[in-house]
Amino acid sequence: MKNKFTVDNAVMLLIDHQQGTIKLARNLPYAEIVQNTRALARTAVETGMPLILTSSMETNFQGLLLEDIQKIAPDAYEKRIKRPGVVDAWEYADFKNAVEATGKKKLIMAGLTNDVCIVYPAISAVEDGYEVQVVVDAGGSPTTIADETCLRRMEKHGVTLTSTNQVMAELAVSWSEDFGQKIQTIMYEEVLAKLIE
Repeated sequence: MKNKFTVDNAVMLLIDHQQGTIKLARNLPYAEIVQNTRALARTAVETGMPLILTSSMETNFQGLLLEDIQKIAPDAYEKRIKRPGVVDAWEYADFKNAVEATGKKKLIMAGLTNDVCIVYPAISAVEDGYEVQVVVDAGGSPTTIADETCLRRMEKHGVTLTSTNQVMAELAVSWSEDFGQKIQTIMYEEVLAKLIE
């Protein structure tokens, strides 16, 4: 496949995976969203990909980012972009500037919720000339119809939809290479082990 996303040319953006916000995602099981988010965060940290975290209104019901993220990516957590309520993270200068500073034009995004927190920055980034993959199963929406509607809207605007395993496999390139082996281990520990053991 040409034009792949790789650990060298892409940046991982995890948006609003907060302890309160995750309660609004009802179309997927809580544990599944957490495991997939953990897998993405670990993939970025353990392969050296840039990882940018952002949160919205932490002192309100949204709360802090998930403890799993805090533990997996303490450096990125310390540098997280705390938005004061701007819905479209792309429109918040500190967040957009942090992405631009990486020099990467390929963005992997996931967050909570898909129907509010991801749909807008994903479309906005595409409009600004970025290639965007949204990891649908590392987020969710209050209802299935809300999720399906935002996915259709994103696709219409040129966003590529993907899943956790799919994007990890793309980044791995080869399971036998150094970072491919790391990604395979993460995928097994966070996702596959629960399916086959």
